[in-house]
Amino acid sequence: MTAAPADLTLVANVIRGLAMDAVQKADSGHPGMPMGMADVAAVLWTEFLRWSPSEPLWAGRDRFVLSGGHGSMLLYSLLHLAGYPLPMDELKRFRQLHSKTPGHPEFGETVGVETTTGPLGQGFANAVGMAIAAQMEAARFQNPQLLTRVFVTAGDGDLMEGLSYEAAALAGHLQLGNLVCLFDDNGITIEGHTDLATSEDVGKRFQAQGWAVQHCNGHDPAAIRAALACATAATDRPQLICCRTTIGKGSPNKADTHEVHGAPLGKDEIALTKKALGLPADDFWVPDSVRAAFAAAAARNDALRAQWHAGTKEWAHQHADLHRQWLAFRDRAVPADLLEQLVAAAGAEPAATRALSGNVLNKAAELVPGFVSGSADLDPSTKTRIKKSGSFTAKDRSGRTLHYGIREHAMGALLNGIALHSGFLPAGSTFLVFADYMRTPIRLASLMRIPTTFVFTHDSLMVGEDGPTHQPVEQLATLRVIPNLHVFRPADGAETAAAWTHALSRRDGPVALALTRQNLPKLPHAAGWNPRDVLRGGYLLVDAQGAVATIVATGAEVGLAVDAAALLGQQGVPTRVVSMPCVELFLQQDAAYRAAVLGTAAVFTLEMGRPETWCQFTGRIDRCIGQTTFGASAPAKHVAEHFGFAPAKVAERVRAAL
Repeated sequence: MTAAPADLTLVANVIRGLAMDAVQKADSGHPGMPMGMADVAAVLWTEFLRWSPSEPLWAGRDRFVLSGGHGSMLLYSLLHLAGYPLPMDELKRFRQLHSKTPGHPEFGETVGVETTTGPLGQGFANAVGMAIAAQMEAARFQNPQLLTRVFVTAGDGDLMEGLSYEAAALAGHLQLGNLVCLFDDNGITIEGHTDLATSEDVGKRFQAQGWAVQHCNGHDPAAIRAALACATAATDRPQLICCRTTIGKGSPNKADTHEVHGAPLGKDEIALTKKALGLPADDFWVPDSVRAAFAAAAARNDALRAQWHAGTKEWAHQHADLHRQWLAFRDRAVPADLLEQLVAAAGAEPAATRALSGNVLNKAAELVPGFVSGSADLDPSTKTRIKKSGSFTAKDRSGRTLHYGIREHAMGALLNGIALHSGFLPAGSTFLVFADYMRTPIRLASLMRIPTTFVFTHDSLMVGEDGPTHQPVEQLATLRVIPNLHVFRPADGAETAAAWTHALSRRDGPVALALTRQNLPKLPHAAGWNPRDVLRGGYLLVDAQGAVATIVATGAEVGLAVDAAALLGQQGVPTRVVSMPCVELFLQQDAAYRAAVLGTAAVFTLEMGRPETWCQFTGRIDRCIGQTTFGASAPAKHVAEHFGFAPAKVAERVRAAL
C-alpha cells in the first residue's frame, strides 16, 4: 500500500514544518536542506525504502545515509514519523545536551542512524563501503537476500569534496548496482550560489565514472517515483539521481538563498512559510493522515521482513554449514586462542614487522570469517593481501582483498562503511606518512566506536632514501591524540601477533598499526614470558639490578633501547628496558601494574617521532629521545646515525640527562 501523490505533498510539508520548528526552538541548525529534500525523502521512505522500527537492525533492511549531516532534522523527522524510538519530545530537544537529536547524526546514539555524518563526503563514501559489504556478504554466503540496497543523499558540498571523486570512481569501477545516490541539486552553499566556486556538470562526471545518471524535478512526487523505480530496477551499475530542488522550499523570502542553509528562519518567516505551504501555525504539527502514510509503509515493510525471514530460514535449512558460518560472521566471532595461533604464524625470525604482519593476517583470515583486507595500491610494500582469497571485483564478489587504488581518503571512509554494514572486520593499508590523507575517517571510526583497522607501514625515518616527504615524524603523535584510537607499534613477531589479536578482538573502537620497513632483531624475552603481556600495552622486557634508568621504547626502537641499555650497563649505569607497543592500552591498566612496569628509576623514552606526548611518563622533555625535525634522504643506517638513533648516542643522551 502506498500513499497517493497528494498525501506525499502533505508528508513533505509536515517534514518541512518539523525541521523549521526544531531549528527555531534550538535557535541553531540547518533548515534549508530538510525543506529542499522533503519531497524526495517522502517518496523514498513511504514507497521504496525497506526499514523496520520493530527490528531496526534487520539484516535485510536497506541502508539510508544522510551524507550532508547538517540536514539532520530531515532524518530525525523521518525516524519519528516511521515509528522509531524517537518521540516528539526528542525533536523538541534538537541540539540539546544528551538528546537523541544531536546537531549531526551520530551512530550509536540514535536508533536508525546508520553512520555518523557531518564532514562532507564522508557519508557518501561510507555508503559506497556499505554497498561493497552487501555484495561481499551475499556472495560469501551464497544468499541473494543479503544483497541489500544502499541509498545516500548528497549535496553540492559532498560532491565538491575530493573524497567523493575517489569513492564514486571506485563504485563505478566495481559496478555497485545496489547503490543509489540522490543528489540534492539546489545550487547553494554557505557562501552563496555554487557558481561562485564550481561550474562542473556533476551528471557527466558520474557518467564518466561508470554510473547511470537520471535527472528529475525534486519537488514532483511522480517524477521522483519514476526515477527511483528505474534506479532500483537496475543492478549493473550505481545510480545517481540528480534531484533539482530549491533549498528552503516554501519560504517566501529565504528559499533559494544561502540564508536558509544554516540558520533559523525566524518566527515571522516560519509563519509566512507555513501559510504558503497550507500548514497550521501550530508548532511540531503532524496530522493523522501523515502518520497513516508511514503506518502503511511500515505494514508493507513488515510483510517484506516476514518474507525475508522465511527465505532466510529456508536458506539455512538448505545450507546449514553456510548458515553457521554466517551467524559467526554476524557475531564477529574470534577463536579463544587467537593470540596463540597468530604468534605461531608470525614466526620468531628477525624480520620487518610489515612482513610479520603479512604472515599474521593471512592466518587471521583463516580464523576470523569477517576479516577482509586491502590497500591503497601498496600491497607489495604493506603485505596486506589475503593470499588464499581472490580479489573483490565487479566480476567476483567473493574475494576478500580489496584494491582501493591510490585513494587513501576514500579507503578510510569505505573501511568505515564496510565495518558499519554487518559483521565485517575490515583492514586497509598505506604508508604511515599518508595517514594524514585519511585523518577524518580515522577520527570518525574512533567517534563511532567501530572495529576498523588502519595498517600503516614505513613507520619512521628508516624509510631512508625516499627522504623527508616519506619519512613520518609527527604522524604517531597526531594519531595518539585522537580519542579512542588505539595505536600499536610492535617490535617483533609476538608483538605483531598481539597487535592483530587486539585489532580483531576490539569492539569499541578502531586500531592503527604502525609497522616497519626494515628488519628488526629478535628481542631478549625472558624464559616463560607470556605474549599476553603485550595486550596490556607495555611490559618489562629487560630488568637490571640496581637500575638508575628505564628506557621505554616502541617498535624498531625497542631493539635500539636494548643495545643502548647493554652499553650503559657496561659503563656502570644499570638500565631497564620497557617495550610499550600501545600507549593507550598501557594507560588503561591499574596503577600498580603501571608502576611496576615503569619502575622507580629515571624514565627515558625512545621513539623516532615527535617526543612531546611522552613527557607524561618522564616528566621532562630532555628525557624524551625523539625527532623534532623533518628527516633526510640517505640510506636508512646513515639517517639513523645522523639524527642520533644509534646505541652510543642514545646512551650518551641518557647519561647527560642523569
